[in-house]
Amino acid sequence: WAIGTGAYISEIENYLAKREEHIGQQNKQEFLKIVWLSLIVTLFFVALSFMLSNYLARRFSLYESRINNDFSELNTIKEQLQHQALHDVLTNLPNRVLLADRLSQSMVQSQRHDNLLAVVFLDLDGFKHVNDSYGHDLGDEVLIIVSLRMKEVLREGDSLARIGGDEFVAVLTDLTTVEECEPVLERLLLAASEPVYLGDVELKISASIGVTLYPQDNVSADQLMRHADQAMYIAKESGKNRYHLFDTAEDNAVKVQREILESIRSALDNQQFVLYYQPKVNMRTGKVIGAEALIRWQHPQRGLLNPFDFLPAIENNPMMIELGEWVIDSALRQIGQWQAMGLNLPLNTSVNIAAIQLQQTNFVNRLTTLLTAHPDVDSRYLELEVLETSALEDVHHVSTIMNDCMALGVNFALDDFGTGYSSLTYLRRLPASLIKIDQSFVRDMLHDVDDLAIVEGVIVLAKSFKREVIAEGVETVEHGTALLKIGCELAQGYGIARPMPAGDIPRWINEWKPDIHWQV
Repeated sequence: WAIGTGAYISEIENYLAKREEHIGQQNKQEFLKIVWLSLIVTLFFVALSFMLSNYLARRFSLYESRINNDFSELNTIKEQLQHQALHDVLTNLPNRVLLADRLSQSMVQSQRHDNLLAVVFLDLDGFKHVNDSYGHDLGDEVLIIVSLRMKEVLREGDSLARIGGDEFVAVLTDLTTVEECEPVLERLLLAASEPVYLGDVELKISASIGVTLYPQDNVSADQLMRHADQAMYIAKESGKNRYHLFDTAEDNAVKVQREILESIRSALDNQQFVLYYQPKVNMRTGKVIGAEALIRWQHPQRGLLNPFDFLPAIENNPMMIELGEWVIDSALRQIGQWQAMGLNLPLNTSVNIAAIQLQQTNFVNRLTTLLTAHPDVDSRYLELEVLETSALEDVHHVSTIMNDCMALGVNFALDDFGTGYSSLTYLRRLPASLIKIDQSFVRDMLHDVDDLAIVEGVIVLAKSFKREVIAEGVETVEHGTALLKIGCELAQGYGIARPMPAGDIPRWINEWKPDIHWQV
């Protein structure tokens, strides 16, 4: 018994024990709740984390795939751009940039292995006509077909590039001799010249090929290209549909030709050309019938040059046309000055016309313009001398031009007659009023019976066709006497007068008298 409490100690202890057990049960339940709640929360966050990580992994994989696709697309575009930068869009052949790289590499390999490589420059003949006649679309088709054909005939290791327009360059490697590349060149010519059929249209073109070999032509890649290009132009000028090997001597000649052309252009621009005049006379009567205008070049270093020193260099160059027009214009101006002086030149002043000038489609129009620029000059005083050989190149065309010019009042002379192969039919069709016997026959007629026979024949022929005839190259009194005996009275040459400046002509006319032996 517990004193002062009215309760037994055992009851208190039982109560406390039960209370302790109850509290323990409550704590245990609370603890379990906390454990379960923590477990549930943990499981929730684990599940949430798994779901989130799985979601993020899927998104990352998707982004990674997109990035890879973007990089792949960028690489594809990059490769396409690189291909376009190095290849021709139309033919898909290497372009000039890739060609330069391959050529440089091939030159290194050639030196390393001590063999040859060939640079082949190819230009299509007649392609411009295809473009002009059928349009650029069809022309592009032709380029594609021909480029495929040419590529197929090359050897393994060789390369073909299109460098623009209808120009191609092939690089042939691992050659041991020059002859080794010739079969390839023949195949290229055949591939280019084979007809192209597009629908109902049959097109025929060909190729001109220039070739240079390295290291025989031991220059840079750019110079190899230029040398092959030069050789190609020689092939084209030689008749097309052929190949030509570059030659150093030819290259030097081309350089000299270029320098001459540049100096002639400078001479035109700086008015260094002058006209000298050689009188033409009737040996029997002593009458001056006219003068021939002969060009001279007052060269600043070399002095006065004859036409043989520079005209051959521009014989087939457009500059010859420009120079020829200058001669006509200057001669017309001089005729006007002589007329203003009261100088009596009863017939003509003649000028030489080159074939390239005469056969221009606008020659008559250009001549009309020149005549119009000198309204005080009677066109009958102008005579155009045409080489027999140039007249025979296209008799129908030349005769048409001559007739049109004669309608303007201009006369014609057939120069250097006897050096060509004129038939009587050709002579009849060419409306020249005067025939000039070439000086080579006249000069040797005194001691060469064949030349004498030619001179006699030309005189008889001229009279038969009612044409006047004049002899060039009369150097001595004996030449004049012999010509008079066979019926030729008109003459010019050093035996009468050398070419002289225009200012000397009036005095010469007043002082000249024919040799007394010619007046018998």
